[in-house]
Amino acid sequence: MEKKIKVILLLLVVLAVAGVATHMFLTPSTVETVGSKNVTDMIGRDIEIPASVSNVVATSPPMTTVLYMIAPDKLKAVNFQWTDDEMKYVPSQYQNYPVVGGWYGTQDGSYEEFIASEPDIVIESIDEGGDGDSSTVNERQEKFGTIPVIAVKDTTNVEKVSESITFMGEIVGAQDKAKELNDFNQKYLDIVHDRSSKLSDSDKVKVYYAQGDDGLQTTPSHSTHGQLIDLIGGENVADSVAQGNTTGGVQVSIEQVLSWNPDKIITNDPEFYAKVYSDSNWGKLDAVKNKEVYLSPQSPFKWFDRPVGANMIIGVPWTAKILYPDDYKDINMVDTTKEFYSNFYHFDLSDNQAKEILLDSGLKESNL
Repeated sequence: MEKKIKVILLLLVVLAVAGVATHMFLTPSTVETVGSKNVTDMIGRDIEIPASVSNVVATSPPMTTVLYMIAPDKLKAVNFQWTDDEMKYVPSQYQNYPVVGGWYGTQDGSYEEFIASEPDIVIESIDEGGDGDSSTVNERQEKFGTIPVIAVKDTTNVEKVSESITFMGEIVGAQDKAKELNDFNQKYLDIVHDRSSKLSDSDKVKVYYAQGDDGLQTTPSHSTHGQLIDLIGGENVADSVAQGNTTGGVQVSIEQVLSWNPDKIITNDPEFYAKVYSDSNWGKLDAVKNKEVYLSPQSPFKWFDRPVGANMIIGVPWTAKILYPDDYKDINMVDTTKEFYSNFYHFDLSDNQAKEILLDSGLKESNL
C-alpha cells in the first residue's frame, strides 16, 4: 500500500510539472503580453496603457512623422496618402499604411477608421502650453472609449521638439532611436546657433519663401512654416506684410516680390520650381538671374515645411548650405543625407541617390 501511495504521488508531481511546462511553452504570447503600466502624459493626465505598446496611431502629421522615424513597425496608420514622389524612398513594408485622416488643417479624421486600425494607444498633439487643449484631449478620449489617448506637446518647432521625441520614445519603447534622433538634431542646431549668432545685419541674405504653384503665397518671420529661415539667420523679406500674422500664409503680388528683390528663394512647390526660370516676371529677380531658387526635397516628407515637425531636422543643414554656403563648407550634405535617411527613414541611399536628391533641390555640386 505504501508503495502504491509513493507511485501515485510521483505521478502527480510529474503531471504538475508537465502542466507548468505546457503553459510556459504553448502560450508564451499570453504570458508576455499580460500587464499594464501607468504613465502621465504631457498635460498631467494619469493613464493606464499596455506594458508593451505594439500598435500606435497619431491624430496629426507631425506626431505621425516622429512615430515613423523612431518606431515604423509600431505605426499602424497615417493621416494622409503619400504621393508617388514622396513614396520614392519609402521601404516597401511601409508603403501601405491605412490612411485615417486626422484633426489638424483638414479636420478629416474618422474615429471609426482609427479604431479599425486596432491601436494600443492614440497620440494627440497639444499646443506647447498644454492647458488649452485638455478639452480636446478629453473629447478624443470619450470618442475612442477604452483606447488610451496620450497628449504630447506640439512637435512643430525643431528647436523645442526634443522633449516630445524623448517622451514618445518612452511611451512606445523606442528610447534609443528617440535619443539618436535628438542627438542628430542637436548637433546641427548647435552649429547653426553658433554661426548665425555671429552674423551682422549687413551679412544677412534676403530670403523669400514662395508657396503655391504661382509662388505668391508666403509666410513672415516667426511662423512655424518659415522657421528655418529665421534659425539660419536669413532675413525674411515678407516681414513688412506680416500685420501680426505669424502663423497663416499671406497673399502677395509679383510687384511686391520684385520690390523686395530677394537674394534667395526657397519653395516647397515643384510646379512653381519647374517654371520659375522660364517666367519673364520672375526672371527680373536677382535670385532667379543667379540661379538661387531652391526646392525642398519631397520624399518621404518635405525637408522645409508641410508638415512642420521632425522632418525639418534634415532641413536645418540643407537650409544652412543654401543661405550661407561659404560658412558651412565643413558639412558634407551627401553623407548627412545618407545618415538621416538610413537612421530615420529606414532607407539606405547610395551616394548617387543622395546627390540626386540634393541636386534636384537646386544645390550646386560644388556645395554638396
